Amino acid sequence: MIVDFLFFVLLLLLSFCNSCYEGERLFNLLQSIHREIKLARTIDGNSLPEKIWLKQQFSVGVNDVTRILERMAPCSELRSSSQLSPFISCNSRASSVKLQVVLVAGDCTPRWLIKHLPSLASSRKVPLIFVRDKKKGSLRLGELVNLKTAIAVGVKARKNTINKLLEKILRQDGVELDCPSPAETSDLCNIQEPDVKVDMSLTRPNSCSLEIKFY
Repeated sequence: MIVDFLFFVLLLLLSFCNSCYEGERLFNLLQSIHREIKLARTIDGNSLPEKIWLKQQFSVGVNDVTRILERMAPCSELRSSSQLSPFISCNSRASSVKLQVVLVAGDCTPRWLIKHLPSLASSRKVPLIFVRDKKKGSLRLGELVNLKTAIAVGVKARKNTINKLLEKILRQDGVELDCPSPAETSDLCNIQEPDVKVDMSLTRPNSCSLEIKFY
């Protein structure tokens, strides 16, 4: 009981460090997202089944959100690699799928299911929004992706109307979005380094060694 209480206090403190939506503020947020989902789907032409299309726009469930966040390079790594030779950034194993923001149901039980998300999202500079609606936060998130309930929903960065809406909301809330974008990272890969030669030789499956020669 004591451990559960301490974790609840910790989660409560973390929620103050992140955005927490409830009441009319939550209603307006979800209504806006629903509207942009319909608009984005119309723009895409409704060519795909809705279930597949939604999967392209959202990461649903704690496991899927965690998997994508773990594959995203921490912002500290991206900054340090961008200050080194550009070919190091180019060889980064960061996932091409990025999350713009993660919505988490405040009524999640047991709470340890989401205890890792605040620190994981923070290290990737992905804003976390707690959804509270009289213990129906999971129902509200489920409605976004046509499911009965959802504990966590990650919005994938696809430069669509949904992303533009959330970016506007996050900036209004004063959330800093200072992690290098995929475009910035790819720009680094296109820089030529004529004075550096890199030899790569496979040492074992799924690994490689780098030999850097300066002339």
